[in-house]
Amino acid sequence: MQEAIVPGATVITDGWEGYEGLNALGYLHRARVISGSGKTASILLPRVHRVASLLKRWLLGTHRGAVSREHLDYYLDEFTFRFNRRKSRSRANLFYRLVQQAVATPPVRYEGLVRRDRCQTTTG
Repeated sequence: MQEAIVPGATVITDGWEGYEGLNALGYLHRARVISGSGKTASILLPRVHRVASLLKRWLLGTHRGAVSREHLDYYLDEFTFRFNRRKSRSRANLFYRLVQQAVATPPVRYEGLVRRDRCQTTTG
């Protein structure tokens, strides 16, 4: 979280115990425990619920159920890329920007895609 969220930000999560140390890291942590609250996830965490729902629908629709665990990071990267640009005024440039990024990024061998170390690139 420290790599993705600015210190001092308010972080709203579910009640998972793994988030307990956020206050000590300088975040304002607001846990919304669904169990026993009498409310649904879509009421307590509406945006999270919506994004999770969109992700599931995208995975099923685009990949038609052929999703592998070893490529999950890349599926999530693509979903994030598309989600963050869904309201862009320059959507016509989306393919152009994607090609620019592909040309600027060094190639990755298949072994590098399925390993946890995603920084593995080919040389020469």
